Amino acid sequence: MSGSPCREPGCTGSYEDGWCNVCGSPEPRQAPIEATPARPVPASADPEPDGAPGSGADPAAASGHMVATPAPGQSRQAVHAARVRRRRAGADSRRSRLGLGLTTVPDVPEGDPVEKLMTDPQVPEDRRVCPACGADVGRAAGEGEGRQQGFCPQCRAPYSFTPKLEPGELVAGQYENVGALAHGGMGWIYLGRDKNVSDRFVVLKGLLNTGDDDALDAAVAEQQFLAQVKHPLIVEIYNTVQHDGDAYTVMEHVGGRSLKQLLQDRMREAGRYTPFPVDQALAYVIEVLPAFTHLHDLGLLYCDFKPDNLIHERDGIKLIDLGGVRRQDDLESPIYGTVGYQAPEVAEVGPSVASDIYTIGRTLCVLTFEFRGYQSDYVHTLPPLSRVPAFTEHDAFYRIVARCCAPDPNDRFTSVEELRSQLVGVLRQVVAASGPERPATLSSHSPAFEPPVTTGEKLSWWELPELKRDEQDPMLDWIASHTGNDPAATYEALLSAPEESAEVFLARARAGIRVGQERWVDDAVRGLLDEDPWDWRGSWTRGLWSLSQADGDETVTAARAQEAAGHFAAVRDALPGEIAPRMALALATELAGYGSAAEQDYLRAWRTDAAYVAPAAFGLHRVRLQRDDVEGAITALDSVPASSRAHPRARWLRAELLRRRGSLADLRESMHSVRRLTLDPRQRAQFNAVLFEQALEQVTQHGPKPDWQVGEVTLTRDALQRALEKEYRVLADYTPDPQERAGLIDRANAVRPWSWT
Repeated sequence: MSGSPCREPGCTGSYEDGWCNVCGSPEPRQAPIEATPARPVPASADPEPDGAPGSGADPAAASGHMVATPAPGQSRQAVHAARVRRRRAGADSRRSRLGLGLTTVPDVPEGDPVEKLMTDPQVPEDRRVCPACGADVGRAAGEGEGRQQGFCPQCRAPYSFTPKLEPGELVAGQYENVGALAHGGMGWIYLGRDKNVSDRFVVLKGLLNTGDDDALDAAVAEQQFLAQVKHPLIVEIYNTVQHDGDAYTVMEHVGGRSLKQLLQDRMREAGRYTPFPVDQALAYVIEVLPAFTHLHDLGLLYCDFKPDNLIHERDGIKLIDLGGVRRQDDLESPIYGTVGYQAPEVAEVGPSVASDIYTIGRTLCVLTFEFRGYQSDYVHTLPPLSRVPAFTEHDAFYRIVARCCAPDPNDRFTSVEELRSQLVGVLRQVVAASGPERPATLSSHSPAFEPPVTTGEKLSWWELPELKRDEQDPMLDWIASHTGNDPAATYEALLSAPEESAEVFLARARAGIRVGQERWVDDAVRGLLDEDPWDWRGSWTRGLWSLSQADGDETVTAARAQEAAGHFAAVRDALPGEIAPRMALALATELAGYGSAAEQDYLRAWRTDAAYVAPAAFGLHRVRLQRDDVEGAITALDSVPASSRAHPRARWLRAELLRRRGSLADLRESMHSVRRLTLDPRQRAQFNAVLFEQALEQVTQHGPKPDWQVGEVTLTRDALQRALEKEYRVLADYTPDPQERAGLIDRANAVRPWSWT
């Protein structure tokens, strides 16, 4: 645990055990650099060019510096070639910082900005609309071309689609126009050079609604306010200037390609629509979310997020086009957005943090599948699951998009930070599902759940991960001082809490579950949801209660388990990136009799998070045994890591499964599985006796194998009989019942091989 601040742009977390406790990104590591003491260059060697002529010594050595020198007999040319190879290898193996180290996103070269200029800057007729009312303008009436400028026939406002700046024109005495880059919703966008700052490239963007002095002053003031927004992931606004009665925003030039352009590139190369892989799309969005957090912390809303406005340059990204940004308390300014991305409630109640989250969800859709009709038939809905491979292949991805794009803004994520933590979890699941089937090797740091504690193969409700305490809850210290081992006494103490906070209600519910008091649980959950009807912890608590009651006959168990599954499914939908709800849902569906469904969730947990490998492995072991898949059950048990408290139990169960199969090879492997386990003498003798009995039966039927051994015992009849006699006598020594002890001695005598005296 280092505790150093996270280096991800905009993240406020710190590194714990190598991972950020907020954004989940890995802590950067730098390999130690070893310095080699300089050695004198042999007199016969050529001196370095910078050395004193004829000195025969390295000047760095003379100054006491540490330098790398070739080994004896190694030429300097060889050393130089090796350095070049290492540099190239390092460049080839360097991974983009996009993807949090979980996946790889190819870099995008910067390119020459002059190559992006429009050779014939014109706006296609089908994109000419009035800037004031949005009506179609500039369209051809007959065979001729439509007018580039004129007046709107609907509102009479003037329009012009001709660039106002000529190449070479100097704007505000400082910015030379190089040419037109594009025409956007706010007007023409130009490439410029800042003549006062080393001829650096800048972007000049014209402002709308500057037809009179008051409107011009208001537009300039607004852009000057946005110029105060400073964030490494947001394009920087350098200046706002006036030129020939118009206002222009001067912005940082960002090279690379927008995600929309990258999608177009992929389509041209493949000859069909080719979306980004889901993990790559998630990497883009996860990386940009700190920029949204920064804007929201400043009381601003972005409003118009879409693939066009995210630029990938080299190994980083930038959020561009702040033209739609507005204050959260602004109820009068025009709202800028894009059909198909804008949330349905914006037209009536205006934008919000929830509507920004909606645009993020819609952007994920466009990036990951061919979203036909997203601006018409599905303008405010998602297409059927069966039509979207990204949804059917990655269940968690569908659920996080569905929550982002929920019709009711209250059903969406409450903040971008919450969304980002869940997206990181979904990325882990997607990467795990896309690779080879193997157990996870890294543990995620959940903001909602403690890691599970597993000691055996039977995962019960009390072994499910516990909820993390809300450190901001004002009653947390009071609760800690009024809780004990007696749940009934704890509940009575909690009834006198000076304030009924969420943690007080949850503590009461935990006490009710432990003593089987349903009324206590119901009252606590009701109080929790009265404070926040969308608090998913209410569903989690109800699920735990139902699962705790699933211990009656088969019918009662199945019914209670189904109730629990419904509650845990609600938590899974609310937190798609969390593994704990998956584990809880797997256990509930297993108890309800749905082994296949349980296996899928156990597998997701097993592949995604190292903290869940052991409990998920035991779950896989159980459901596979139910369908007589012994090999699959053994494979699952083999994945329980040696560091787990449950590892000895896994080895024991593995040995039992192998022993039951009964072949000599299985018996040998079974003995090997328990060889290093700490067992009491009676338990080990009992296991050995049963195993030797089976081996003796196999040898009797199929003949000896003198070149094989089970443990230290050769697989011959005589050796097995002697070993079996010994184990019977050990069992007799540890058996307190006289009759049972006598029976064991009789069996030892009976199995003892004949000997000549």
